[in-house]
Amino acid sequence: QVQLVESGGGLVQAGGSLRLSCAASGCTFSSYAVGWFRQGPGKEREFVAGISRSGDSTHARVYVRGRFTISRDNAKNTVYLQMNNLKPEDTAVYYCAARVAEYYSGSASNYDYWGQGTQVTVSS
Repeated sequence: QVQLVESGGGLVQAGGSLRLSCAASGCTFSSYAVGWFRQGPGKEREFVAGISRSGDSTHARVYVRGRFTISRDNAKNTVYLQMNNLKPEDTAVYYCAARVAEYYSGSASNYDYWGQGTQVTVSS
């Protein structure tokens, strides 16, 4: 059974940084592409960034590009989301998701497994 556990969320002031981690167990993690999604208060879940199963291909949505970086360490079964220059509008629950594929997808329905989420709150 594949399990994903996010960590690293918290309360930070605008302009600050956080690094989220997504630790996987119960699988050969290098077989999975991973995406980070977020859901803010009263908003729909949205794709933030994705990484291929090898880590060679990454993508970040325009609203976080240049501030957020996704990476992975398959030896540690972990994917990271480094978030810099955080803004109040980044406040959300952040989820990682995995799919049995080479590449990530921007659609939540294309993922097979989800973590429970970690809260990120950015104060102004």
